[in-house]
Amino acid sequence: MLVFKIVFWVGTVMQVIIRGPFAISARSRNKTEQHGSHLENILPVLLTIAAGILPLIYTFTNWLAFANYSLPVWLGWAGVFILIVSLLIFWRAHVDLKANWSPSLELYEGHTLITNGIYRFIRHPMYASQWVWAIAQLMLIQNRIAGPASQILFLPFYLLRKNAEEKMMLEKFDNPYREYMQATGGILPKL
Repeated sequence: MLVFKIVFWVGTVMQVIIRGPFAISARSRNKTEQHGSHLENILPVLLTIAAGILPLIYTFTNWLAFANYSLPVWLGWAGVFILIVSLLIFWRAHVDLKANWSPSLELYEGHTLITNGIYRFIRHPMYASQWVWAIAQLMLIQNRIAGPASQILFLPFYLLRKNAEEKMMLEKFDNPYREYMQATGGILPKL
């Protein structure tokens, strides 16, 4: 349905609006450390294709029509709800991180360990929001190629990035981060 495509693209614009001010601020801060690999620079490009280009092709052309599927309307509306949840998690993570947010594995002057807000419950809410987004994408972009593309490409990105990020945080914050890891879940709250 057209409404689900529109919701997907409004959500995409909302992600850009949420992240925009933090991305601008990150450019002006002094980096003290930069971690990351060549692969870590390639995977975001592939994610952009999966989460943006393929849904764009699905939305505005018939090139992927051979792979379309139809879900019950209620599942599409469930996708709308899930996308909203994803955006709320994404927004809250940025607001709680404030000046500690970085587009890649970087540390800044005065970088602090954030353990409040949504970070009180999970260590990786932005990754959690992207997993939730990928589920919504399956329901809103009803195509066997463009629908699951985010999930398929986000998995290697998440595994690579999460491990590198936690290593960086352990090197920077040592025992306080270790204790934080014990107290919280990664992308789901610890029971």
